[in-house]
Amino acid sequence: MYQDLALYIDGEFIKGGDRREQDIINPATQEVLGKLPHATPADLDRALAAAQRAFETWKKTSPLERSRILRKVAELTRERAQEIGRNITLDQGKPLAEAVAEIMVCAEHAEWHAEEARRIYGRVIPPRNADVRQIVVREPVGVCAAFSPWNFPFNQAIRKTAAALGAGCTLILKGPEDSPSAVVAIAQLFHDAGLPPGVLNIVWGVPSEVSTHLITSPIVRKISFTGSVPVGKQLAALAGQHMKRITMELGGHSPVLVFDDADIEPAAEMLARSKIRNAGQVCVSPTRFYVQEKAYDKFLAKFTDVIASIKVGDGLASDTQMGPLAHERRVLSMESFLDDANQRGGTVVTGGSRLGDKGYFFSPAVITDLPDDSRLMTEEPFGPVAPVVRFKTTDEVLRRANSLPFGLASYVFTNSLKTAHQASNGLEAGMVNINHFGMALSETPFGGIKDSGIGSEGGTETFDGYLVTKFITQI
Repeated sequence: MYQDLALYIDGEFIKGGDRREQDIINPATQEVLGKLPHATPADLDRALAAAQRAFETWKKTSPLERSRILRKVAELTRERAQEIGRNITLDQGKPLAEAVAEIMVCAEHAEWHAEEARRIYGRVIPPRNADVRQIVVREPVGVCAAFSPWNFPFNQAIRKTAAALGAGCTLILKGPEDSPSAVVAIAQLFHDAGLPPGVLNIVWGVPSEVSTHLITSPIVRKISFTGSVPVGKQLAALAGQHMKRITMELGGHSPVLVFDDADIEPAAEMLARSKIRNAGQVCVSPTRFYVQEKAYDKFLAKFTDVIASIKVGDGLASDTQMGPLAHERRVLSMESFLDDANQRGGTVVTGGSRLGDKGYFFSPAVITDLPDDSRLMTEEPFGPVAPVVRFKTTDEVLRRANSLPFGLASYVFTNSLKTAHQASNGLEAGMVNINHFGMALSETPFGGIKDSGIGSEGGTETFDGYLVTKFITQI
């Protein structure tokens, strides 16, 4: 049975009536899984009113109580991981093992925020006058609106939810209409954990209409968005018009720097496995592969062998290593990247075509001989297509890696401490991984620079965007 889909407003699951409904499609079979109700303007206004009313109480709730609810959510998340994961595979496409792993990791995020919520500290500032007392306190910003993406529907939504609620804010969350089951499941988790009505509200609808309604409302004081750079800039501009705080985790185009002295074959296999994770539909997926000249042939051979061996199929099949792309438009986008690569003199070493006549399956591709101004080297593909090019020197590759306006994730493979130090200092990215993949842990900050975003989620920085600083001086 697929997740029963609904809005969640003021502690109630709502559907039916005269609300518009959207078909939810299984990307592996193109079958309709269910109907998703869209919020009416009246629904959005009710969610705003509920969040505002609940904030007056929730902001005064003990951190111990907020922590207790988040811990209960973590417990329930682990209990329901298989069911929630199966529904993610059905509506988003990723292999079941990946979907379940996403859920299990998110239990840690709930627990981390449960702990950190008890450690939102202020400070005392020594006064210049002995009769004066100076203190700084951190307070929740208010009602927040969050917009989460379809590629990691549970992970991205619960990160925002746990941070907002742990800080003492209330939240209206619009999840991804294409893969909604995980966000409805999150609402059920918090509901069953005893969250008071109105603290969390879930709405669905036409993204531009919902975002405009919520961001322009005077009730909302902070916006969090994960998604594409163009949409993020639009929402940031709208929020700026109303002087509202923002956290933006936007797209990237992650450079990979493989140096001659790296452990080449293990690096190639690690990168290939990472590249096909969630069919390449990952904001921090390795996407631009720069390999130093002496290591190039060895790297390309191993990398291509692994990519060519990937079993593509329905995410519910036990032997599937890569599921379908999430939408028909993603397949069309991959085909357009391949067309441009062919026109620019690229060589398709393996893959690069649609598979079958049903579902959105695509064979992962490796492409060589591309110029730096080709589409694949300048635009994030957000799919299983990997361009591999040569470089000579460290200075050269850093210049090429930093040439784009993106700055989310980056990767370096080398056994030289000097090279690792130079590359980690020189890369313009919010996250640098050296010889492994170490991002997105609950205790580490996740975020980008340049066009890839503002602010971080996770780590001790996790509450920064949800708190205001108040200075109090008294004599």
